[in-house]
Amino acid sequence: MQLNKILNGIENYKSKGNIEIDISSIEDNSKNVKPGGLFVAIKGYDFDGHDFVKEAIENGAVAVIVDMNADLKKVKIPDTVTAVIVQDSRIALAICACNFYGNPSKKFTLVGVTGTKGKTTTTYMIKSILEKAGKKVGLIGTIENYIGDKSLGESSRTTPGSIELQRMFYEMAKEKCDVVVMEVSSQSLKLNRVLGSYFDIGVFTNFSGDHISEKEHPNMEDYFKAKEKLFLMCSKGFINADDFKAWLVQKDSPKCKFKTYGIDNTCDLLAKDVTITNVSVDYKLKIGTKNERIKVNIPGRFSVYNSLAAISVAQELGVDTETIKDALLNITAPGRSELVSNNEEFPVMIDYAHTADSLSNILKAVKTYTKGKVICVFGCGGDRDREKRPLMGEVAGKLADFSIVTTDNPRTEKPEEIIKEIEAGISKTKGKYDIIVDRKEAIRTAIKMMNKRDMVVVCGKGHEKYQEINKEKIPFDEREIIKEILEETKK
Repeated sequence: MQLNKILNGIENYKSKGNIEIDISSIEDNSKNVKPGGLFVAIKGYDFDGHDFVKEAIENGAVAVIVDMNADLKKVKIPDTVTAVIVQDSRIALAICACNFYGNPSKKFTLVGVTGTKGKTTTTYMIKSILEKAGKKVGLIGTIENYIGDKSLGESSRTTPGSIELQRMFYEMAKEKCDVVVMEVSSQSLKLNRVLGSYFDIGVFTNFSGDHISEKEHPNMEDYFKAKEKLFLMCSKGFINADDFKAWLVQKDSPKCKFKTYGIDNTCDLLAKDVTITNVSVDYKLKIGTKNERIKVNIPGRFSVYNSLAAISVAQELGVDTETIKDALLNITAPGRSELVSNNEEFPVMIDYAHTADSLSNILKAVKTYTKGKVICVFGCGGDRDREKRPLMGEVAGKLADFSIVTTDNPRTEKPEEIIKEIEAGISKTKGKYDIIVDRKEAIRTAIKMMNKRDMVVVCGKGHEKYQEINKEKIPFDEREIIKEILEETKK
């Protein structure tokens, strides 16, 4: 494709050299550049792409896009390479990626799900319902990316970068997906990764504290404003009427037509007579003129909200009631309130809860249906929001019958230092707890303590099959570890 066509839609750029040259590929990582390619230099948190322009050119870049705010004196682009200077190279990257891949999101119905919690489960529910209705569905999110039942591989982040995203959309359009359902993270919205994508429907699950750090959002207002951006890109939106920010989303997105769902407040889709057990939730829901009983085999009040969001989208896309009900009966979302099946029938759950609010939600949910003790194993990730550490400790101390504080993904921090900050919160409570740095040993200890009336909840990692320690991802699949420990200790 010619460079001038790739640049279509970028405002007020300046160029030096031939902008009608053919471009064979587009990259923002200099190492991936191939002969005939376009390199877009992005200033990131850890690296500045402008420092790698020379390497990109050596690898064959015939054109380079740079940001006008960069130190352009240091960026030496020879006359043989076309240089394009833009006001914001992140925005330029998103637009160029859309153009290069032929704006693929126009070729299917695109559903974006944002919110602090529930994104993954909601997207899996939507996918399951739509596939039950005979539609071909693409899925992009935290766990894994799919075209139908074909995996495109595990995800490295909730929402891919602009190039990877549009490349994925291109493949999904080529394979004739009817609908693509994707998690849309606050970071992807803030950093304009999804800019230029044509969203048909947006879903707002809820809003609470998360992702406040030097490398993410400086405060809650910035975090919320990022999430709101999705609804400036949608024509239709579905929002949780029970969330305190719901009214503000509607107010700030006047061009988007909203419908609401919930349990406690008046809304378009209202769940009544909710029943929660240790294996499922079910509730009464008026669909059209009929009262239906909806059952979801994922326990917890949040499953009601997630399924209501999924039902809202499914109805909008013309799926009938019986298909919706059948699909929700068999839904699973890896690492989200996931009971690990085992021959010993000991209830051990893994969940992705990694904030004070999500930890509170899962422990409160489990306590409502557990006859014995609730034993919680958890830690906090390194190089992330430090303020949540004592808060999570306090939540566990107040709600769990016994807590074991351990390692999560320490990344480049010392696990012991992270645990000290968690302990500052848990020690404020009267909760009983122990500290075991080794996560496998922490899980083993929790399982040894339990009987069949108790519930062990292992929080923080959910679907992840690794631990990230000193920039290395070490295999760590909690499902397999839990099964192995149960076979050892409970026979």
